[in-house]
Amino acid sequence: MGLFDRFTRRGGARTRAGVESDARHLADWAASHRGVEGYIEPETTVTELTVVLVAYDGEWTRRKVGGERGARKLGQDLKIPVYDVRKTGYPQRMRDYDNRRRIERKRERQREL
Repeated sequence: MGLFDRFTRRGGARTRAGVESDARHLADWAASHRGVEGYIEPETTVTELTVVLVAYDGEWTRRKVGGERGARKLGQDLKIPVYDVRKTGYPQRMRDYDNRRRIERKRERQREL
């Protein structure tokens, strides 16, 4: 192991089938939800660039899409708006949805006790 080997990404190369599978999931998800918008999330040291699709009620899903170009193409193909989350932030309905789900899980745990 070289000095800098620990800092390189493992498995960074995605297969064409993996990208197509993620794109298919996003297309299916968008088709089954109303008012879907896309939000491009920047690449970090831990994850590749991803896109989050958010429905009108705040439900969301996240997948890798092959970079910013792939995210923009996905938006064109699905005919949905795509925003850069660094410029717009996440929609409030997404945070509200997560909070509702957290409360529901807490209530469910309390019922089980």
